[in-house]
Formats: sequence, C-alpha cells, structure tokens
Amino acid sequence: MNLHLPDMQNENKPDPGLKTAPQPEKRPGMELVFGEARNFLDNRFIYVVFSQRAHGLSIGINMNPDQNCNFKCVYCEVARTPESQDRKLDLSVMAAELKKVLALVHKGQLQELPEYRTVPEELMRLRMVTLSGDGEPTLCPDFEQVVQELVHLRAHSTYPFYKMVLITNGTGLHLPTVQNGLRWFTASDEVWTKLDTGTQEAMDRVNRSHVHLDRIMENILMLGRQRPIIIQSLFPLLNEAEPSAQEIQEYVQRLAELKAGGAMIAHVQIYSAHRPTALPHCRHLSLKCLSNIAHQVRTIAGLKAEVF
Repeated sequence: MNLHLPDMQNENKPDPGLKTAPQPEKRPGMELVFGEARNFLDNRFIYVVFSQRAHGLSIGINMNPDQNCNFKCVYCEVARTPESQDRKLDLSVMAAELKKVLALVHKGQLQELPEYRTVPEELMRLRMVTLSGDGEPTLCPDFEQVVQELVHLRAHSTYPFYKMVLITNGTGLHLPTVQNGLRWFTASDEVWTKLDTGTQEAMDRVNRSHVHLDRIMENILMLGRQRPIIIQSLFPLLNEAEPSAQEIQEYVQRLAELKAGGAMIAHVQIYSAHRPTALPHCRHLSLKCLSNIAHQVRTIAGLKAEVF
C-alpha cells in the first residue's frame, strides 16, 4: 500500500519534548558494562550480557553456534572468521548451562566475579532470557525444541519467572518450526524483529542479505497480526555519513504500512552500534540523529519509539 507522508526534509531539529527510553540512575560502571561484549562464562551455548534495550542483565542462548546467518550487517559485532567448536546446539548441554547461570544470577554469585563487582545492583537483576546468538535464531533447526525446553525449565524452576525474548531479523518467522515454537510464547514473552531500512537499496548496503525486503515486511505483518511485536532498528554511521532524509522517510513509511495493515507494534527501538563492530567505517550515530528518527516515527507513523 502507498501512503502519502508529509515532507520530512525539514525535520532536522530534535523534538524539544523528546525523551529517550527510561534508564536506571547513572552510576559508576554503567557506561562500561553496557559496552561490554557477551560473556560465555566458559559455557558453550549460554552467555550473559548487559543491554541498554533490556535495561540491564539478560541471559542469551546462542542458537547458532555454527554462526549461520542470512544477514551480513555492517554493524555486526560477531567475528565470523574463527571456526566454532560446536556446529549444532546441544539441548541437554544448553539446559544444564542455563540452570547453572540462573543459579549464579539469583544467588548473587555473578556479582562476585571480578568483572561484575562494580556493576550497580539494579543492573544485576535478570530482565530476560533471549533466543539470539552468533547468527539468525529462526534458522536454528531445533527452534521449537529450544522454546519447549525453556518453557519446561521456567515451569519447574525454583527461581523467579523469566521473560523469553526472540531477537530476530525476521527472515525466518514464516518457517513451520518457528511458528510452532512461538505458540509456546505467553503474553509476557516478546519478539523483537529487525527493520533497519525502508528500501531494498538501503537494505543491500546495511544488512547485505539475499533475502528481499518484501519477504521481511510480509513476515513482520504476519506475526504482528498474531501478537504484539517490538521493532528493533539500528542506524549506523557509515563512512561518516548519516542516513539521508529520504532514507528515513522511506523507513517511516514502511512502519506506517505495517501499522495500517494490522500489525500490533508495541513500540520501536531506535538505536545505533553500541559495541565495537568488525568494520572500522561503521560507528555510532549521534543521539541528535537518532532522536530525529524517533520523532518522525511518533509523529508520522503514530507509533511509540524509544531511543537508546
């Protein structure tokens, strides 16, 4: 569908009333911990990471130890040159590692490790368990079995309820094993699906995938009609160049089309590359530019937007 959007060429000033996503009170160590890479704690499949978008600590499951991904994003932090010792996720090992890390977190033992002794206490509270990792999680052949294992552990765990979050580029949301797995998600669980651009040309430059933008839009719309979703949009600074006004306009129009088509978009995450990327010409976009994008998402697409 084609929507007529107002001219946004003059949207070059930050919204005076713009607020970024609520963050914990700033304390020493916060900036450093949010920029740290994932820590596998000598595990094969389970890691911990502190994320601004999670507002603190999350436990991640490396769904793709073989680094299988159909995107080659310019901002990706995963080093894809070394061969992994694991080519496939082992469900029993993953479950045992998750139990161990859950125990570390809830008994306060994670903070006893040297690298976490200065982390503010409020950030040490577990926010979520994510299906993510070194590739695209929806390409994991055992996706449904992983979700079932998480649900089983959550139901029988002696620790507090944890939220499951799928972090995906959206390309595999239509696959039967993914659709079956998502049926186990409750209303408390979330799907964060990627949309970084509004045109195929921009997607080819940023995400560098053989999957077409139309396929991703179809998948987002399909899932968004089934359950509320969160759109995650990363805007990098490439070769010292910000996204053009036209690129931003096209991106906002795609969001508007999804909403008009019936997708239940809870909110949109607007952010940039917080951790070191593999490519030196890719850097963090300015807060001013991110804020301008979020302002247009709110005022043009009529969606909630958070800036990180």
